[in-house]
Amino acid sequence: MINPSRIAIILLAVIFSAYHVVLALSAIAVPASPWPTLVSLAAYAAAIVLSLLRPSRRLLPAWVAVFDLAVAVGVPLAVTSQLDADNSNGYATWYVAAIGTLLTIVMVRGRDTYAWIGIGFLTVYTIWWAGFDSLGDLGVVGSIVWVVAANVVMYAVTKTGEDAERFAEVERQASEWRAAYDAHVVERQRRLEHTYTMAEPLLTEIVRSGGDLTEEQRTECLLLEATMRDEIRGRGLLNDDVRRVVTAARRRGSAVSLLDEGGLDELDEPRRQRVLGQLAAAIGEADADTLIVRTVPRAEEVAVTVVGLKESADGDDDDVTLWLEIKAG
Repeated sequence: MINPSRIAIILLAVIFSAYHVVLALSAIAVPASPWPTLVSLAAYAAAIVLSLLRPSRRLLPAWVAVFDLAVAVGVPLAVTSQLDADNSNGYATWYVAAIGTLLTIVMVRGRDTYAWIGIGFLTVYTIWWAGFDSLGDLGVVGSIVWVVAANVVMYAVTKTGEDAERFAEVERQASEWRAAYDAHVVERQRRLEHTYTMAEPLLTEIVRSGGDLTEEQRTECLLLEATMRDEIRGRGLLNDDVRRVVTAARRRGSAVSLLDEGGLDELDEPRRQRVLGQLAAAIGEADADTLIVRTVPRAEEVAVTVVGLKESADGDDDDVTLWLEIKAG
């Protein structure tokens, strides 16, 4: 979509270009032959039309930029071949302002190298054809100023666009950080509420009895402490089934350690639940005094390792009764 401001700029460029054509036609009798001027006008008009096509895309197609540069070189050569440099040619030197306008469009459309080459040729050729003093008389200085101004403006616009993109990226990162922080706060609050829900009955009983607990209540406190530790250190390894079999294993007298190091964070929910299902089955069937469950950080194949240890009959090192690697895929 072309916005109104861009349409206004295009119309202004068309009016300027048409004005140069009118000037050339008004002085068509000055050149020795009008044909080079007429051919130059046709080439100039074609270059302007091609340069203003598809304004929604800033970068001018390379072949159009090459054609514009050819026009910027060829038109001065063709027009001045029929003029006398020692005479006052009036509007017959229309090509100077016309080429300045064309090269300004080329600069605005992002082909600054072609614009600099074109304005450089116009300057050098004018000095060679009519002398250094003619730069001001023929309007070459004005064309140079137009091209330089276009370059400065486009640099400022580009820099502003880059700054805007950078600020947008910073804002996006800040929003992501804020969302992660809010999620962390919500998760922490949820876990605190869950912990309180588990601990509240026993805490109430401890207060009511003044700390004088039965052996069964003490066992329940130890189980509660281990469960709370799981929620902190092994939260990624927990679902309802894992919680159930871990509690059952501890009631049987097994020591269970759950260590979550982020190995399941990148798994989608179906794969994560499949891994946890295998883990629950392994813990439920394990015959071990000690169970150590650990996620594998950033695993490519293995997601969770499970090690089961049982005290040996001779009292030496514990025997490994379970070694399981649960695949992530």
